Formats: sequence, structure tokens, C-alpha cells
Amino acid sequence: MNSKDLISRVKEDKIKFISFQFTDVTGAVKSVDAPINRLESALEDGVWFDGSSVEGFARIQESDMRLVIDPETYAVLPWTSPEARRARVFCDIFMPDNQPFEGDPRGTLKEMLKKITDRGWIFNVGPEPEFFLFKRNGNGDSIHPVPHDVGGYFDFSADDEAVRVRSELIDALNSMGLEVEVGHHEVALGQHEIDFRFAEALRTADNVLTLKYTVKAIAAKYGLVASFMPKPIFGINGSGMHCHQSIFDSKGNNLFFDPHDEYHLSKLAYSFIAGQLTHARALAAIVAPTINSYKRLVPGYEAPVYIGWAQQNRSALIRIPRFTEGRDKAVRAELRFPDPSSNPYLAFAAILGAGLDGIDKNLTPPAPLNNVNVYHLSEEERIQMGIPSLPGSLGEALIELEKDSVIQDAIGPTTYEAFRRAKLAERDEFRTAVTDWEVKRYLEIA
Repeated sequence: MNSKDLISRVKEDKIKFISFQFTDVTGAVKSVDAPINRLESALEDGVWFDGSSVEGFARIQESDMRLVIDPETYAVLPWTSPEARRARVFCDIFMPDNQPFEGDPRGTLKEMLKKITDRGWIFNVGPEPEFFLFKRNGNGDSIHPVPHDVGGYFDFSADDEAVRVRSELIDALNSMGLEVEVGHHEVALGQHEIDFRFAEALRTADNVLTLKYTVKAIAAKYGLVASFMPKPIFGINGSGMHCHQSIFDSKGNNLFFDPHDEYHLSKLAYSFIAGQLTHARALAAIVAPTINSYKRLVPGYEAPVYIGWAQQNRSALIRIPRFTEGRDKAVRAELRFPDPSSNPYLAFAAILGAGLDGIDKNLTPPAPLNNVNVYHLSEEERIQMGIPSLPGSLGEALIELEKDSVIQDAIGPTTYEAFRRAKLAERDEFRTAVTDWEVKRYLEIA
């Protein structure tokens, strides 16, 4: 879609307002809203805004920035009323000298994808973002969340509110171009998953953001709180965002597929997997980027903790789904430790950077962890088998990231410094906070 097509579409759709969207370095969606009569000038000249107050953006002395619209990302926001119908477009960020802003997360992924486009390849990602739906407490407080339903994994109910909410979500997401494949109840009470068809990484990252704020908007309509927090409730499964990955060539051939291999994986796929395993400890800071992420990445709740790969084994960091004859395009590697609190642009840039490093260095992964439940091994057995673990905290992950030039290069120096500053501030704020657990544990015995 070009600019002319976009102008025609907004007229056909009777759009009254348009949201020019982008993200800060942490993945929070930012929006500049305008009446639709401003669209033509925005397409010609961009949308100027002050970036000095946006996390990870410009310093005050260089705060003027310009949003450049990507017409291909146009979508109507289906929950808005006809009299105030809104649409959105995602934007790229430029500096006053018309150069791309190096700290733009979407631009960061586009730069990384150029490296693979130059090889004639396409990086496809199919994410599985999980989320919770919570009831609001009587006073609107969501600090102590109450699950919205009592369902379990894949549970079916002919007519309950959870199904109605999820059905409306799927309908809204389909109307926005996500090609939803399935939606279902997850393991924990109030936990859900909606999967949409894999696509090239940039479009997929846009889709992840679309899903997140659509889920929140539809949930709010029903008086619910939608949360993508990795571990909102102690003692039950948290929410991940498993990422199914493959590399295709320009003719649509899956370069991860080899019909003669035991796992139907090509040499390129093995090296890609090896690169991600090699950089997994640093990669954790990007794909599991919050204090809370490391409450999910603990043994016993299906989230992977130990660094290895396998077919079917869900305790492994990378899982190879079972091959179905005749479906060579479906051969892929499922990276299981990302979570939906991550900025999808940075997450996909980093996981691609790790995989490409494995390809460029011709790395070979260790033996697969088939038929081994790593959670049941002792620490001595894991050491003997050469199975390392992920960092145990955000602080530890940031230390690993500081030592890993490959992952830093994948997101670029400007983005890395902005991300590091934001996450160190988060870590330091948590260090000085007094939690309910501490009060309960120490108040009367210290």
C-alpha cells in the first residue's frame, strides 16, 4: 500500500482519527494522535515530536524527531465507536537531518534484517504470546490479581465469559490482519494464548504489539485487566512467548529443512541453533528483560532454565517440533525462553544476531537432550553433561550482555546503551523496594 492507497482506505473506512505509533526502548507503545485531515501532510512531511521524554530517545538538546509513516501497517482499531473511528499506522523515527534515529527499536530490527536480506534470505518468526485475564478488585485495584476463570489447559466451555472475550479478541485481531490460527486456554487459571501465522520478522514484531494492546483494549471493555507480565501469580505457570523460527530463501524454500537428516534439519539450521545456545545467557537480558521475568524462569513450571536443545523435550531451551511428512516449510526451531514483556523488535533482532553468528562461525550444537528431563538432574550431573543454565536474575543477565559484543552489535550501540540504562535503573529501583514477602518474613523476627 502506498500513500495514495492509504488516503483512499481511510475515506472508505470512515476514519475520524489516526494514531501514529512507535515504541520506546522497553517496548511500550507510544502514540501521536491526529484528526484524519492531518494525514496527507503527515505522509508528505512526517510528524514532528519531542523525543526527550521518551525512554531511550534523544537528549534535550537534540529532542526534535520525525515520525515517518509506514502505510503497509494501516489497520482500523475495531473497538472504537463509529462516531470516533480510529485507525493506526506504525512509524519509523528520523532525526532532523533526515537520518534514521539509531535508537529506534523498529529501525534497529530493520537494520538487522538488512544483513539477512543481503544474503537473499527471509527470517520468519511465529510467536506464541501468553497472557492472563484478571478480574478487577472492588476498588479497581489490580495489585492482587484474581484470575478471570477456572479453566485449565485447552479446556472447553460452551458459553462462558472467558470464551466470549477470547472470541471477540480473535475476531478483532483477524480484522487487523494478524491471521489468527488458534486461541485456547492455557495451563493456569485465567491464562490464555492466541497464536497467529508466522511472517517475516518485522511484520511479526508489529503484530505482537498489535495483539498486546488489542487484548488490553478488549479486556477493558469487559471490565477486566489483561496482563502480559511473565509471572503475575506465585505458584502457577507464568506467561512466555515461544518463538518459532525459520529462514527461507527468496523462492520460498525453507533453508532449515534437510530431508536426509534425523531431525530434518539442515546444516544451516544446526549452526543457527548453536549460535543461539552460545549467546543464550546474554540474549536473556533482551528476551526476558524484566525483574519479574526471572520469577518465571525457574524449574518446575514448563519454562526452560537450562541451555540445550531437543526434539519434543519441553525442558530444553530450543525445541524442534516433530516433522510431518510433506510439510517441509513447517520445519523450525522453537526458542522457548522469550516472554511477552520483551520489546519484540529488539528481541527478534537479538535472536537473529545470535543465530547468524552461529552460521557465520559454522558452529555445531551439543548433543540433543532427548529423553532427558533436565529438571530431574542434580547440579553435579548437569555439570558433568555440560549443560549450563540461564542467568538467575536481570542483574546477572545484564552482566552477561555487557560481555557479549555479538548481541550488542545486533541491537546497535545507541539502542544498547539506552536499554542498559533503563534496565539498570529498573534493577536499582527494585533493590531499594520493600516487598510484601520481606515484610511478612522479617517484620517480627528481625
